[in-house]
Amino acid sequence: MEDDKASLIEEENDNKQSCIMLINKQLKLTKLWQDEALNLLNSVVKDLNLLVEDDAIVALLKLCEWRRAVKQGFQVYSYICDSKKIKSFDVRLGNALLSMFVRLGKLNDAWYVFGRMEERDLFSWNVLIGGYAKAGFFDEALILYHKMLWAGVRPDEYTFPCVLRTCGGMQDLARGREVHVHVIRYGFESNIDVINALITMYVKCGEIVSARLVFDRMSQRDRISWNAMISGCVENGECYEGLRLFLMMREVGVIPDLMTMTCVVSGCDGVDDGRLGREVHGYVITSGLSVEVAVCNSLIQMYIGTGNWVEAERIFANMPCKDVVTWTSMISGYESNGFPDKAIESFKVMESEGIVPDEITIASAISACASLSLLDMGMKLHDLAVRTGYISYIIVSNTLIDMYSKCKCIDTALEVFHQIKDKNIISWTSIISGLRQNNRSFEALFFFRQMKLSLNPNSVTLISALSACGRIGALMCGKEIHAYALRTMLPFDGYVPNSILDMYVRCGRMELAWNQFNGWGKDIAAWNIMLTGFADRKLGVLAVEFFHKMLASNVNPDEITFIALLCACSRTGMVAEGLEYFDSMETKYYVSQNLKHYACIVDLLGRAGDLEDAYAFIQNIPLEPDPAIWGALLNACRIHQNAKLGELAAKKIFEVDEHSIGYYVLLCNLYAGCDKWNELARVRKTMKERGLIVDPGCSWIEVKGKVHAFLSDDESHPEIKEVHAVLKSFYERMEAAGIDKAETLSENASKAEVFCGHSERLAIGFGLINSAPGTPIWVTKNLYMCKSCHNIVKFISKVVRREICVRDTEHFHHFRNGVCSCSDEDYKETLYISHTSYALVLPKLAVNNNLFAQIDGYKPVRKRPLNKKELTRKEDVVTVYDNALTVHEPKLKVAVTAYVEKHEFCFDAVLDEHVTNDEVYRISWYS
Repeated sequence: MEDDKASLIEEENDNKQSCIMLINKQLKLTKLWQDEALNLLNSVVKDLNLLVEDDAIVALLKLCEWRRAVKQGFQVYSYICDSKKIKSFDVRLGNALLSMFVRLGKLNDAWYVFGRMEERDLFSWNVLIGGYAKAGFFDEALILYHKMLWAGVRPDEYTFPCVLRTCGGMQDLARGREVHVHVIRYGFESNIDVINALITMYVKCGEIVSARLVFDRMSQRDRISWNAMISGCVENGECYEGLRLFLMMREVGVIPDLMTMTCVVSGCDGVDDGRLGREVHGYVITSGLSVEVAVCNSLIQMYIGTGNWVEAERIFANMPCKDVVTWTSMISGYESNGFPDKAIESFKVMESEGIVPDEITIASAISACASLSLLDMGMKLHDLAVRTGYISYIIVSNTLIDMYSKCKCIDTALEVFHQIKDKNIISWTSIISGLRQNNRSFEALFFFRQMKLSLNPNSVTLISALSACGRIGALMCGKEIHAYALRTMLPFDGYVPNSILDMYVRCGRMELAWNQFNGWGKDIAAWNIMLTGFADRKLGVLAVEFFHKMLASNVNPDEITFIALLCACSRTGMVAEGLEYFDSMETKYYVSQNLKHYACIVDLLGRAGDLEDAYAFIQNIPLEPDPAIWGALLNACRIHQNAKLGELAAKKIFEVDEHSIGYYVLLCNLYAGCDKWNELARVRKTMKERGLIVDPGCSWIEVKGKVHAFLSDDESHPEIKEVHAVLKSFYERMEAAGIDKAETLSENASKAEVFCGHSERLAIGFGLINSAPGTPIWVTKNLYMCKSCHNIVKFISKVVRREICVRDTEHFHHFRNGVCSCSDEDYKETLYISHTSYALVLPKLAVNNNLFAQIDGYKPVRKRPLNKKELTRKEDVVTVYDNALTVHEPKLKVAVTAYVEKHEFCFDAVLDEHVTNDEVYRISWYS
């Protein structure tokens, strides 16, 4: 019996040894036999119930680590935990498990094993520190390093490179310097691998000077040392220094490799030297590295950066193998250099060749779609980003916000924005800018305030927010942003000063704009903004004077300058002056004429009533007229009620552009002014069939630093009942005064006013309730102001004795004592008066015996020749300034004294009839 038992035990041991020997043997064979080794382990455990020695287990763990076999690795780990029933691991087995779990990316399991180890050697610490550092857990890696030091374990040449790379990844210079001290303390300052890691750490932290000191003190340098220093210089913008190091490297006999040449080519891109880049390209060819994909990618980026598209496309076409970086370089290059159509085409070819895009590729393609307004393609890329998981990359989400905003799908952009978990400054700036572009400036300012709770805006954010303030007349909010820019020193940054200037101009505060203009360096954009402000207020004479002052300041005009100047001449009726400036653009100022300038001339002639001349001018334009040119003629036909020519202009517009709603509105207003209601109904039907919807009338008013918005027929405002009560009282007073009762949209509104919305009435009523008597009221409106609203506001300004300013899509209307600064030009009134309430006015003129006298008994002189439209009128055209008055007489002299007494104006003096025009034009600018 005992012999049989002993025989069985001996047989079992033999089987055990045989299985273990077989496992060890198969571990050394091919991949197929290694699979058999893992299967045999299962058989040993399950069927024979035998214990496997540690040598075999360690070999199996190394096998799983080498093959990245996660499932099999956990099988071995389960066997260790179940069969051996151990509560701790010895150093050898623990290190094998640590190494496997770190390689498989299972850091939680690695940490668990690390905690269960009886003892830990230097290898244990190095493996776990390296695992955390490679996975991006830099803080945890450094904590482990310091724990290792506290445990009395001395770091070696493998520890320091890992820890230094961690400091570089965190860009934590202070900790990096601390580790540098440890390197010296433990005697590794001459170890080339450690010193190379030290150089890399410094350049990653942007400390190029310290990196160069370490490099210069090296007793010996290998290729990695040179590469680290060269790449560090290039990455930190010291491209010339990087190129000099490359020449030094060649002089000492170190042969450049792939990494070296990639950095050198990038350095040539950084210095923007095409000739040097071609020389480096030649060296790449002679060194045999021109077939390397990484080098070709760098060459493509270099040639794109220097604008040599021919060479970039040649390299791209000749590459035998292209990776995703290659395609991304071309796509992003096309997109950022103004070739979005080629970017989209390249993306489609890349997809057809089976190359999977990365997040940069998708973001570049989406940006190209935004430039081309390709909504369908952009939505497909959005779906691709969701499927591939790249939607989680913030660069992709930010470009999607921009794309949807530019494609007029702002609600979808908002959805993408709200799905971003960690929004950065670009995310907020993109949505603020998108809301502003889609005429939702009120919401843009709300998001701006929300952003400031967690992030500090940059200059681009401030520009977008200031633009939103200007759009809705939010002066106090704009002043707050101006103050913030002053506190953070951002008013000096880029376009911020001009954005502040533009905000004040759009809000109608020309005195503040003038202070801003004089307070900062004046570039051409600042002069253009001021010129545009004068044009919007029909201050043509001031615009002309300002233009000549710009020339005297040695500032050369550009295309935008002449657009503003021609608009000022057009809106002031200065036809001769406008034509003279247009003719002298190329010959005198060397500025090329474009379609926008031609449109200004059509507007100039059309507003003056010279419709036939305007039409003849269009026919003689050397370029193909665009919708804007025909739109200027259509608007002139609306003003002068020429339906036949207006229909021709509309036909030309709709042949090219069927979706711009503004032209339909102009045509409807033309038909309404000509009492052609059937034609108006036909246009409205066409608009409905094409899905064109006019934006609802919306007006904004800022009261006590808070902006209030009023929509047409919107009863949601908490004080809407009080506002209606105030307006009703004015309607009753108008009726009692014998003035035609004003109509509202709810009360048989005139067909001519269907596009107005009358929202400015609500805003003005709210302003009257919530502001002190005598306080000026400033309202901004998104649509054109109709005749009915215009008459009502004139009446209100006279009754309440307040200044009221309404800025619609075309004009600044300044109402005072029942008179509007627009001269009632588009409202067919009898008296044409233009006066301003700005600080930019004619100064008091000293009384001179030859030039001035008391107002009684003197006749005014003409300030400018009258245009054709004015000549056809019998009324006197009067321009009123603070303390100055000019009458543009048609044929008869007028009694200035009677006029002044009737309108309750008071002047110190007026010009007499001996004054020349040059003396009248002379303006004294206040400081």
